[in-house]
Amino acid sequence: MKDQTLSELNAERAARRAVVVVTDVTSGEQRMVKAADVAADPLHADLDRQLRMGKSATIEIDGRKLFLNVYAPTARLIITGAVHISQALAPLARLLGYDVFVVDPRTAFASPERFPDVPLFADWPDVALPTLKVDRYTAFVALTHDPKIDDPALLHAMERDCFYIGALGSRKTHGKRLDRLKARGATEQQLARIHAPIGLAIGAVSPAEIAVAIMAEITAVLRLPAEKTPKAVPVEKVA
Repeated sequence: MKDQTLSELNAERAARRAVVVVTDVTSGEQRMVKAADVAADPLHADLDRQLRMGKSATIEIDGRKLFLNVYAPTARLIITGAVHISQALAPLARLLGYDVFVVDPRTAFASPERFPDVPLFADWPDVALPTLKVDRYTAFVALTHDPKIDDPALLHAMERDCFYIGALGSRKTHGKRLDRLKARGATEQQLARIHAPIGLAIGAVSPAEIAVAIMAEITAVLRLPAEKTPKAVPVEKVA
């Protein structure tokens, strides 16, 4: 790899921006494709697929073998609300390779005893979230049912283009949430990105089952093309 390419690659990785280095297996010729440039690249379909999967691969185009070396940031999960569902969700997400953070100003909930080995931020979202450098490789979930905590956190997540944003509650609860967020300046396009009621429709009842439904939906959004992402239905029993 040329020094200039390596320097650009390291800069993109330091900024948590995905990159694919395309290498012609026969000639050794290389070029780097930044995530922002994928849509306009001739290999956009292959690049998009491998970026979604987070895996490198060899492809063949017009008789040429190309190695797509994917450099994607480690995905993060930020949970607002140190509730029972979060206690099941945090270790599950870590098992799937996510860096997990829990934000909740209620110190009785956000305690090391309830969340061993998970970074806790016992502050209000407007204080805690800016320090976490939320970005488009972050999944964000709001689980408190408290507008004073969830609403500012959701606004922060929408402004930073998280790849997944989900919020707990019934359709009625979410309708009221949308009205509040709209009154605080959220656009229709931003509001449409919130997955609510949260989680895939697997009949989840217990906190652990709901955690599975949430991670399943996050995984689908991360790995599948938008047109193939399953839709959720109300999780009324936890609203």
